[in-house]
Amino acid sequence: MPAQSLPDSSHVDVVDVAEASRFEVRVGGETVGYADYLRTDALVVYPHTVVDPARNGQGLGSTLARAVLEDARERGLSVLPTCPFIAAWMARHPEYQALAYQNRSRVAD
Repeated sequence: MPAQSLPDSSHVDVVDVAEASRFEVRVGGETVGYADYLRTDALVVYPHTVVDPARNGQGLGSTLARAVLEDARERGLSVLPTCPFIAAWMARHPEYQALAYQNRSRVAD
């Protein structure tokens, strides 16, 4: 199936729905995907991301990933992407790799 493009009249927004601990990507006001998160003062974990399969190929997953990572950057948070999509997206975009959580604990000898 060929990739569908968004109609020119569709407006894409990414909204932090804090009470649900997730970011939602909306097209023309309709929620078509989300990224769940767990956030502390120093770290944000993205365990699960979903985009409506009918919307595949429209760049909505990338729009969502970029928005959640920019939010983490603005908050000064490290990112632990346990969601395979967010992890792969970060790996393909070196400008976000500095956000990746680094375990700095040491195991005693």
